[in-house]
Amino acid sequence: MRATRYHLVAATATLLALAGCASTGVDPRSNVAPDKVVYHINDTGAQAVNALRNIGNHLEVNPKAKIVVVTHAQGVDFLMEGAKDRNGNPYNVRVEELKTQGIQFDVCEITLRNRMMTRSQFIPEATFVPSGVAEITRLQQREGYAYLRP
Repeated sequence: MRATRYHLVAATATLLALAGCASTGVDPRSNVAPDKVVYHINDTGAQAVNALRNIGNHLEVNPKAKIVVVTHAQGVDFLMEGAKDRNGNPYNVRVEELKTQGIQFDVCEITLRNRMMTRSQFIPEATFVPSGVAEITRLQQREGYAYLRP
């Protein structure tokens, strides 16, 4: 009899505790602080499609995430006017969508100089930084951004 009474009390306490948690109606993601992340792209062919998909996934679970995409070397190519992926899909459509969600797309000016490129060759959503690698370092060390390389 004692064991049955004990089990009944324990079961009731467990149910009350679970009911209290379930009744809050609070989505655990609603209390998530916005992430601060720098995505590093230095090879368009190997990284751009995955990076754009990853960023979309990131925003799905943390829509207030502060995301900066820093490009240099061949990683700047997907931000050029008319750039398309291997399947012929233009990159600018997805970049434009992400830009409206607050994503920043930085292009390294040292890359432009070394590759004899100009700002006018890039889509309007691109912004320019003096050095891609220096910008990544600044964001990590001074601004507290996490580093991701797709």
